[in-house]
Amino acid sequence: MRPCRRDDEYQTQRPAIPTSVLIYGVLGLVPFLAPPLLGATIPALKPASGLVLTVYGGLILSFLGGARWGLAIRASSPNALTVSIAMVPTLAALALLVAMPGHPGLRLIGLAGALAVHWLWDWGSDGLPPWYPALRTILSAGAVAGLLLGAAVLT
Repeated sequence: MRPCRRDDEYQTQRPAIPTSVLIYGVLGLVPFLAPPLLGATIPALKPASGLVLTVYGGLILSFLGGARWGLAIRASSPNALTVSIAMVPTLAALALLVAMPGHPGLRLIGLAGALAVHWLWDWGSDGLPPWYPALRTILSAGAVAGLLLGAAVLT
């Protein structure tokens, strides 16, 4: 029988997500999850909840692109493709926020899809902190769930 692995041995294999990053990241899920719950329980709040969820989803998508752009430009000779691709989330967020004004559910689904695609990019990229893909998995799952729940409940 093998002895149980000690925590410090596990940490050397897969670094833990820094506590402050994890706490703020999880707190950042509240604006994804609260609007669908509020809209479902208090019907008068549906329009405002849908707007908050849509705008927050766009802001976070743009934020993620900016984070990747910032990581890319740290290099003395930044990869032009990475810098270019990092601009796409902001442009996608803008397009989704202003497009389809009569179809809020489609905007929420589009934002969920864009965040899922960004997660795939984060998961498969080199040069990120070793804990970053795990963080993005947790946060992307919560954000996508909130956006899809919002599309079902708020529209």
